[in-house]
Amino acid sequence: MSKEIIEPTAITVDIDWHIPDTIITRFASNMVVQSLENEFRISFFETMPKIQLDPKVKPPNTVKADCVASVIVNANKLPEFIKVLEQQLERYNSLQNKK
Repeated sequence: MSKEIIEPTAITVDIDWHIPDTIITRFASNMVVQSLENEFRISFFETMPKIQLDPKVKPPNTVKADCVASVIVNANKLPEFIKVLEQQLERYNSLQNKK
C-alpha cells in the first residue's frame, strides 16, 4: 500500500483590516527595540514631564516613560515592516516639502 505525498501549496488570502472601536490610541515619544531569539520586541513609551510652574524649582533629572504598547514581530517580517515605514516616511516628507 503506497502513501500519496501531498506537497503544501501557498495561497494568497486578502486581509480584512479591522480596528475595534475599543482600541486606545496613545502617543509614543520613545521606543526600545530588543532582539530576542527569533523575534524583535518593540516597546513604545510615552513621556509625560511634570508641569512645572515655579521657575525657581530645579528641573527634574529624570522623566518617567510609561510603556503604552509592546509588540513582538517575527524576525523574518521585520524587513517588510521597515520597508513600509520607510515608504510612509518618504511620502510624509514629500508632502511636507510641498507646503
